[in-house]
Amino acid sequence: MSVTTSLSAIERINALLDDNSFVEIGGLVKARSTDFNLSAKETPGDGVVTGYGLINGCLVYVYSQDAAVLNGSVGEMHAKKIVRIYDMALKTGAPVIGLVDSAGLRLQEATDALNAFAKIYRRQAMASGVIPQVTAVFGNCGGGLSVMAGMTDFTLMSNDGHMFVNSPNVLDGNFKEKNDTSSSDVQAKDTANVDFTGTEEEVIEKIRDIISIIPANNQDDLSYEPSTDDLNREVDAEGLVNDMQEMISVISDNGNFVETKREYASDAVTGFMRLDGHTVGVVANNSNLITSAGAEKMSELIRFCDSFGIPVVSFVNATGFETTIEEEMKLQKAISKLAFAFASATVPKVSVIVGESFGSAYSVMNSKGLGADMVYAWNDTKIGMMDSEAAVKIMYDKELSASKDAVKEISKLAGEYDKLCLSTESAASRGYVDTIIDSKDTRKYLIDALEMLYTKRDYVPDKKHGTI
Repeated sequence: MSVTTSLSAIERINALLDDNSFVEIGGLVKARSTDFNLSAKETPGDGVVTGYGLINGCLVYVYSQDAAVLNGSVGEMHAKKIVRIYDMALKTGAPVIGLVDSAGLRLQEATDALNAFAKIYRRQAMASGVIPQVTAVFGNCGGGLSVMAGMTDFTLMSNDGHMFVNSPNVLDGNFKEKNDTSSSDVQAKDTANVDFTGTEEEVIEKIRDIISIIPANNQDDLSYEPSTDDLNREVDAEGLVNDMQEMISVISDNGNFVETKREYASDAVTGFMRLDGHTVGVVANNSNLITSAGAEKMSELIRFCDSFGIPVVSFVNATGFETTIEEEMKLQKAISKLAFAFASATVPKVSVIVGESFGSAYSVMNSKGLGADMVYAWNDTKIGMMDSEAAVKIMYDKELSASKDAVKEISKLAGEYDKLCLSTESAASRGYVDTIIDSKDTRKYLIDALEMLYTKRDYVPDKKHGTI
């Protein structure tokens, strides 16, 4: 269905779901508070439409806030309807989708509204890692409502949506006309809060794409679709090391790649692809240097995949980390989270080294020592501590200082270092790379590895959860 901006709550639901599949729940609910003469106002549905329906034949639960009723504000009964949807979704194992357009907390209901927010948060916490949660912001999403969006797995925004904890107008030196911190542009590029922005039509289509490619819950994978692509198809990927989005699309079934957070942390690429019809999570380096934001972006995708039993494939081309004072303040924690995410994930993990992989960047990017089940490397890639010339200058500092032709000596020693310490063959001889492959065979090897790992069971120490 073609849609335009400023749809009503029910119109958004009908545009999102399969035709004639929506069934409303709680349509007769009204506000219960009588404070501030609220009882004199008509509150149909208490400002939110809730129910269930289908996306490509799969069950989903949905709530859509109605800005025409008390500005879509959240009060006791409004929240009760959303909580009921979550309870039903947890019982049936289906995703929850929230379509947000609200003034936020209903002031007339005071602590009743505050308690209502807390009840929603609790259900969201219970649902996290059990069923997927998606939020789409079409109007305002501020204050406590933004916490609801932050607790979901994927957040999307229409171009004219606004999301904030504090309104831009209350921030010193900041207001909507100057630097709108609530805008979709800022939220997508400068924070890790938003996965996708676009028109209302584009946002609704992207929700359908996401729901169609991820599992319905953490037990049953309904996201599989029979592949019509050749399992042994050769791929022209060698020249795409610096364009990971295109490389992933070339390798995936029929070019099917759903990217997350494209506008944030461009040094990292994350999302979902299909291989032989199965959903696979992807993390990749789109730059030789990993940033703190890129590390956090990859960590988030890995944790989601591990929660929902989705295999993870990494495409590695990283020589180190971003070297600025600002990055130094954040890198340690971000890289630690990335290493923890890979190491603690029990789903099948496959790594493909497509360029250079040096130092700690090599270690944290799904290396064999970190727990990768299979590691492949393209021909002519390099794996080791650091660039050969840099290593030689450190190891032979005194000798080079005394040399009459330091440039020639560096070149000679660097060549030797390349063969001994940077060659893919050297890493393979020690068991850190399972197979050296031609880039054109990447798709074939990945499908074969994931088929072999389909029944993987990984046993970890008995504990409640990690702390990182």
